[in-house]
Amino acid sequence: MGKVRVTKLKSAINRPAKQKATLTALGLRKINQVVEHEATPQVMGMIKKVSHLVKVEEA
Repeated sequence: MGKVRVTKLKSAINRPAKQKATLTALGLRKINQVVEHEATPQVMGMIKKVSHLVKVEEA
């Protein structure tokens, strides 16, 4: 499995609680914060749920 670099681009204000929790679980707190994760099916599913708030790049 490769790595993915996830960048938070938009705010979680006025978003459902599940989306806020998903961003927190991914380790994203501030806008433009970047984290790297292994590209497991679980992580990719989490990214898919908040794909409108983040940018994903192959690392």
